[in-house]
Amino acid sequence: MDDVARVVLALETPQMAEEVLHFLDRSGRARVVATAEDGRQLAEAVRQTEPHVVVAEPLLAIAGVGGVPLLALSARESVSELRAAVRAGARGFCVWPGEREMLLEGVVAAGGTRREALARRAMVLAVHASRGGAGCTFVATHLAQAFDRAGHSCVTLDLDLTYADLSHALGADGSSRSMADLAPVRDELTWEHVEGVLWKGAVLAPPTDALEAVDQRVVRSIVETAAAHADVVVLHLARGLDLFTRWGLAESDRVLEVLSLDVLSFRASSRLRELLEDVEGDERWGYVVNRAARGEITPGDVRRVFEVEPLAVIAHDPGVARAQDHGHLLAPRGRVGRTFARLARSLVPPAAEVAA
Repeated sequence: MDDVARVVLALETPQMAEEVLHFLDRSGRARVVATAEDGRQLAEAVRQTEPHVVVAEPLLAIAGVGGVPLLALSARESVSELRAAVRAGARGFCVWPGEREMLLEGVVAAGGTRREALARRAMVLAVHASRGGAGCTFVATHLAQAFDRAGHSCVTLDLDLTYADLSHALGADGSSRSMADLAPVRDELTWEHVEGVLWKGAVLAPPTDALEAVDQRVVRSIVETAAAHADVVVLHLARGLDLFTRWGLAESDRVLEVLSLDVLSFRASSRLRELLEDVEGDERWGYVVNRAARGEITPGDVRRVFEVEPLAVIAHDPGVARAQDHGHLLAPRGRVGRTFARLARSLVPPAAEVAA
């Protein structure tokens, strides 16, 4: 049975452990060779059985599982669980029982892959807006442009797979390649593969008829590969808290939440903090105010509501709508461009300064 993935299972809840064990064993594609209830038992099971993959709750695996691929499994999805999975080096995160089929696919893929882990070089930066129209795409694209002008190699990844706004913002045509083209080689992905699909420095979301080809393993592989070869990776996230957005918020080194100066934007971002539980006090998070204008709500209200100063205030520019309609970015030497240059500098020093 060389084609069956050997699994070590580490779950604290006996009932859940039994359910997962029977599900994997009955699949005929995986076999649980050992179980563990704590980190010590997990380390010993990995040493004795030499499994293809470990399936474990994030906190049980936080001490590490050696070089064995890890899939994180939990009965609930929260930012704290996702961040623990990231710290443990998990290749994927699944919620039981709703994502059991995804778990099985991950186990089979991990059992058959020999892809070596890549060392991260880049800062991974997530750009998110809780309200539609606040300017997430505008900030992500212009910030990537600013990083490039500062001498940093930058890759932007569109994780808003539903609407794929990055494609229009960058003027991509129907023949542009996308992350769906990387799905067949996700377990052997190289930098050359990623470079082959870049459009103006971005990996675009797939067309609607190829959405099913992109899963969390594809996204993680692209981010890992890009982060090992570029200086900055910008994740353009969807408004809703889907799997990719939650993963991006947990995986990133920094998160930029984009606000517009209206009650609905502030309310949506405040609600996001409540839903994610541990945003408050997370030093990775910062706020960018977009399209500032005179009114009852001012950039100073960011400090009052969110208890931090905004990282940047992007002034209103009447040319934004016209440029976006034509798939163009604003000129980097204008007032808005200078603001993004300062923001980029505050996040990552210019390449010349790093070299000095």
